[in-house]
Amino acid sequence: MSSLRNVGATPAMSERLYVLDASALLATLFEEAGSDVVETVLPGARMSAVNFSEVVAKLSDHGFANEDILRDLAELDIVVCDVDRKQAETAGLLRRTTKFAGLSLGDRACLALAATLGGVAVTADRAWAHLSLDVEIQVVR
Repeated sequence: MSSLRNVGATPAMSERLYVLDASALLATLFEEAGSDVVETVLPGARMSAVNFSEVVAKLSDHGFANEDILRDLAELDIVVCDVDRKQAETAGLLRRTTKFAGLSLGDRACLALAATLGGVAVTADRAWAHLSLDVEIQVVR
């Protein structure tokens, strides 16, 4: 039996490309508000390696065993994407325009990946609703 919630078993609602922020996946794993929305886009979703690392760290902080974290996350239908130079540049350049909203490097890495792939950035962070960027953002709560 898995120590984390089993998610991602249903097919995606559409063929759109979704990029998950750490907050979105954590909301789903901890059955928080917005988890139902994330579950509909989870199969085949992308996630920056930076955001994936944030999820691993947060689960570790909550006391989950290392082997459980790695096994359970490996079972999810998520594509973890390496950060390349273009994404790193985009994330860095987003600092000035997102600083007012308190976005972290991880947040900007998610937005940069979504911008690079032409996907929808999915987050549970309400501060993103106030951003005016050339990236589609879906706030799940």
